[in-house]
Amino acid sequence: MKLQKIQKAGFILKPNSPEIRDTYLSIKSMFEAKGIKVLLSSKSAKMIGIEGMEFAQMCKEADFLVSLGGDGTLLSLVRRSYNYHKPVLGINAGNLGFLADIRLDEVDSFVNRLLKGDYRIDDRMMMVGVLHRANSSEKFYAFNDIVITRPTISKMVEIDAYIGEEKFNRYRGDGLIVSTPTGATAYSLAAGGPVMYPLTKAFILTPICPHSLTQRPLVVPTDFTIELVSPNDRVIAMVDGQDDYELEAGDKLCITIAQRGAKLLHKTERNYFSVLRDKLSWGDRE
Repeated sequence: MKLQKIQKAGFILKPNSPEIRDTYLSIKSMFEAKGIKVLLSSKSAKMIGIEGMEFAQMCKEADFLVSLGGDGTLLSLVRRSYNYHKPVLGINAGNLGFLADIRLDEVDSFVNRLLKGDYRIDDRMMMVGVLHRANSSEKFYAFNDIVITRPTISKMVEIDAYIGEEKFNRYRGDGLIVSTPTGATAYSLAAGGPVMYPLTKAFILTPICPHSLTQRPLVVPTDFTIELVSPNDRVIAMVDGQDDYELEAGDKLCITIAQRGAKLLHKTERNYFSVLRDKLSWGDRE
């Protein structure tokens, strides 16, 4: 898969980081010098004191989207732009950079390669969650994970989990993570979940500090619908660590694979296993 046009790029910037202004203006000049018009979302533009355009209009006009920040900035952009089907490029002005993998000193050379067709677009699985309350329902998308957790630190939660409408477990503990393979190296990994190749299609269910030694992470094919209910207590569903939803006792959260995945622009030679080795320091001597 390739971009049909490379004429307009829509940018969002790392939130609450006005110091990123000079970096953005430098990158903007690089793009424009190669004939690519740069659009900037109004919220990011306001942060650095320049003019921008509404996010929806930017997504409609842009041929591809760019997040300038860390992985969190990219996660937010992917979710917000889901309905516009635009590939996303992550420029890493943050720290870890599992997803936003183009370094600042690589931008100019990567844009040259982009114009020559020397790039690839990866299709990453996303999840859709539908929260069913007594008199309403609410829908959202997740790229990394959906975390069901307790609203207060002093209380354990109970979560009944169903696969294909059949109850298979009651999780007791600090909560439950439902992750995509992309999110396997995020909170799920910290909670003891497995690492999965990011182009795999599967759900990863990882309990958080379970109150039973028999509870273990579970990998489930995306053919199934996962249903989660807290039978007795109010809980919080946190989406990609950024958006949260309250569930009262008895509310049901249904999680399925989204019809379309996230499309990420990468260097042709990017190798996921070398990224793991680099970011997780695998194989390094103590």
